[in-house]
Order: sequence, then structure tokens, then C-alpha cells
Amino acid sequence: MKVMVTGGAGFIGSSLVDRLISEGHTVDVIDDLSSGTLTNLAGARLEGASRLSFHQMDIRSPELIDFIVQKRPEVIFHLAAQANVRHSVERPVFDADVNILGTLRLIEGARCAGTLRIVFAASGGTLYGEPDPSELPIKESCMHHPLSPYGVSKKAAVDYMEAFKNMYGLDYCALALANVYGPRQDPNGEAGVVAIFAERLLKNQQVIIYGDGEQTRDFVFVDDVVDAFVKAGEVGGGEIVNIGTGHEVSVNELASIMIRATGRDVSPVYAKERVGELRRNSLDPSLAGSLLGWSAWTKLEGGVYEVIEHFRKVSS
Repeated sequence: MKVMVTGGAGFIGSSLVDRLISEGHTVDVIDDLSSGTLTNLAGARLEGASRLSFHQMDIRSPELIDFIVQKRPEVIFHLAAQANVRHSVERPVFDADVNILGTLRLIEGARCAGTLRIVFAASGGTLYGEPDPSELPIKESCMHHPLSPYGVSKKAAVDYMEAFKNMYGLDYCALALANVYGPRQDPNGEAGVVAIFAERLLKNQQVIIYGDGEQTRDFVFVDDVVDAFVKAGEVGGGEIVNIGTGHEVSVNELASIMIRATGRDVSPVYAKERVGELRRNSLDPSLAGSLLGWSAWTKLEGGVYEVIEHFRKVSS
């Protein structure tokens, strides 16, 4: 199958490219390299040099539509985004330019190219806002109430996909991702707490926890998420589908697991709680099970170990 991956040099995108190449697909990668790196694609280039093409391009580019038409992908996996919530607050127009207008160009390109389906990386951490604890784990039927420009832009992108599905029959599946972690995650990013903790602990530094550490997240391993993307590429259905474990893990618990895994004799440092941070979050993956035949299989301890080993290798 001929596919396209936007953001394909990034953390999740490059892992998806690895999987697609290993399964024999022909892959066009679009990435502006603002956060992704070509190093992330080294393995895929070795394995599938004749089936992998890289194109350095911004999804805001006016040429994007014609480029998609030229390549005619059967499925587009759309992961390119402005993905920093705090940056979206500071620069909401830029956020909308990338996440709404950039996505709209991609959707129009897909329509003109006769693409069968778009699989979109939505945000389970921002789409639903701050739900009542009684609603956890959150189902897809929960009211969409994003509290940041980033969340609003992701919701708007899904609304456009739904409109194009109704008007033109362009299928899509929006994956509402929980807190994805794994090798290649940027320890300097906003949402990469596992990567941040791993880097600091391996340097024998204390981890910093904002607030009391009892805030919870739903941590899902990148290989599991990639599997969901691949399955959604075959099904679609015009659905928003939660991709998470359904289990809450506190930041305190995560820190304890990682301190034990690295064998470091350190204690966390607590800092002032960050404004706007969700208190609790977890996503109900039941629909992913019934629609995609998907469930997360990687236990947190095992996934954390892989992250730590990755950082050991890159720092040695």
C-alpha cells in the first residue's frame, strides 16, 4: 500500500514509519524537521531504502495540496502538529495556522488525490478538558471541552474531517491519544515526563515534580500506539477513538518506578504546581477494542525500562 506520514521524523511518526516499512508499504514522509530528526528514520532507510521517500516540507506550505495529488497516497497518517500546549497559549495564531489551516490543506489534498482515509493524531489529554472524576476513564461520548488553543485546534481539525466525510466521502479515524511515551521522545518537550525523568536520573539528578505529584495520567507505550495507527489505517469509520490503557498513574508513582528502575538513590524535588495542568486523566479504550481490535499490552515497568535503556545508549 502507498501511504504518507506527516510528522514522520518525530517521536511517534518515525516509530510508525518503522512499522510501515517492515510490513512492506511504500511510504512518503513529510516533516519540516522543526522537532523531528532524520536520525529517527535511519533504521527505516536501511530496511526499505527503495520504499521510503523523505520530503522536508511545512504542512502550511501552499504546495502541499499539489504534492499530495502528485503522490496519491491511499492512506495518510497525519501526525505533524504544533504540539506544545503552553506555546499555543502564547502564540494561538501560530497554533491555529499549523493545526487548523495546515490540516485543512492536507484534507483538501487528500480529497483531490482520491485518498481513501486519513488517520489523525488527536489529543485525549486536551479534547475532553477537565472532566468530573466520576467520568474516568473517559469515554468518547464525554463532552468535548478543550481548555487551550491547542485543544481547540485539534477539535477543529476533527470537525473539518467530519465535514469532508459528509460532503465527499473522505474517510477518517481520529485517535485521541493518552500520554504517549517511549524511546526517541524528546526530554526537552513539554509532555515527555518519562523521557525527562529518565534523562535526569541517568545523570544522577533529582526529578522535579510540579504540585503534590498526585495528579494522574494514562501512560501508553509508543509501540502500542503505532499498532493502533496501523489498525486504524485499515478501518477508519469516521470515529474518534481513545488510545490509552484506561488506568491512572500518579506522577509520584511514576517517579518511584523510574527511580527503582535506574537504581538511583535520589528523592524527587517538589515545585509549584503549573497553572492549567489537568488534575486527573485516563481514557477508556473499549471502543478501540471493538472497532480496531486494539488494546495496550506494554506494562509501564517494561516500557519505562526500554526508555531508560534507550537513553543509556544515546548518552554513552
